[in-house]
Amino acid sequence: MYQRVGATAFKKDLTNIIALCEHLEQPQDQFPSIHIAGTNGKGSTAHILAAMLQAGDRRVGIYTSPHYKDFRERIKINGQLVSKQFIVDFVEQYRSVFEDIKPSFFEITVAMAFQYFAQQKVDIAIIETGLGGRLDSTNIITPLLSIITNIGYDHQQFLGETLPEIAAEKAGIIKPYTPVLIGEEHPETMPVFEKKAELEKAALYEAETLVTVAEKEVEGKYTIYSAMAREFDFEELYVNLHGNYQKNNLRTALAAIDILNYQRLEPSVEAWDIVNGLSDLKEMTYFIGRWQTLSTHPTILCDSAHNKEGIKIVMEQVQKLNYKHLHIVFGMVKDKDPKQILSLLPSSALYYFAKANIPRGLDAHILQQEAASCGLNGKSYISVINALEAAKRAARKEDLIYVGGSIFVVAEVL
Repeated sequence: MYQRVGATAFKKDLTNIIALCEHLEQPQDQFPSIHIAGTNGKGSTAHILAAMLQAGDRRVGIYTSPHYKDFRERIKINGQLVSKQFIVDFVEQYRSVFEDIKPSFFEITVAMAFQYFAQQKVDIAIIETGLGGRLDSTNIITPLLSIITNIGYDHQQFLGETLPEIAAEKAGIIKPYTPVLIGEEHPETMPVFEKKAELEKAALYEAETLVTVAEKEVEGKYTIYSAMAREFDFEELYVNLHGNYQKNNLRTALAAIDILNYQRLEPSVEAWDIVNGLSDLKEMTYFIGRWQTLSTHPTILCDSAHNKEGIKIVMEQVQKLNYKHLHIVFGMVKDKDPKQILSLLPSSALYYFAKANIPRGLDAHILQQEAASCGLNGKSYISVINALEAAKRAARKEDLIYVGGSIFVVAEVL
């Protein structure tokens, strides 16, 4: 399982998922879908988009990875986790097929999601790639729309060392005659997408040219935006999400709605679907782990940003918050360059280093030593929970405790 052990579990091949879905009688062809790839923002974009589609009385499936607390988070319909019984029955029914094909954990899970969405007759499913795109197990669907949120440096050992190389892997989800939406432009990657779209005769859209979004203010559980596109103009859009980085994900999701409506999605997504979906987003879609406040006095905030681009944006926002002292509970996985990420963290904070409870986690003592060489001071702890408890003992009510560095660290505090 890649999430737990890393590279040894990664399979760069579509043979197994094709064979599995043949046994299941091609469930991925039995429902309309939207396919999402990208370095950051895939999960957020998927949930924002799902909320707006759900508000129009659709049954909307979401497949994402990894999960935080419960494996079933990966497969949801209208915010409801797949049933335990379906998982048990699926594994029992196809055990001999698994023993014959020898698929990975991820390949089994993807096939399971496709089977569940087909069986439950979803109106549409939003499918997030696991890693990359071209050879990702999800890349056997023929979607209504392909979305590539952005390109950054992550998983270079699999996807390539340069942004154009990484973009070429993500561009693998672009299908013949299927529109593709690029969430964030970059001069090094756009030519890659343009070339692939031209080759596949796929209409290429850029979110930044389709939709204008501006953050206005934060009010309680909402961030209020203004937003404008071809068919809508909102002066105040109440979005049940916080985090500066969500502005880009919101713009991408709104651009996707614009394209789907333009492509004559039936029924179309109306203005009130957008308003109602965004205002109840978390409840409607079971959205957790992103810029989430766990408690107050002191404020405990967690976020699953885990690569250079994500951490940079989150730390910029942390610095803008009101607090007296900053405490950071931090852990990483061992297949990322720690110095590259640690160099983005503020030296003024007090650190509590911990290893997430998975084999892939980076030893807390090693992380502490790497951090010290970057001018970050703190102690290492035997677990994430111990690190958080130490931070809570040290913090005063006007302080801020931030928990992050890895989705697996966040999972232990939710």
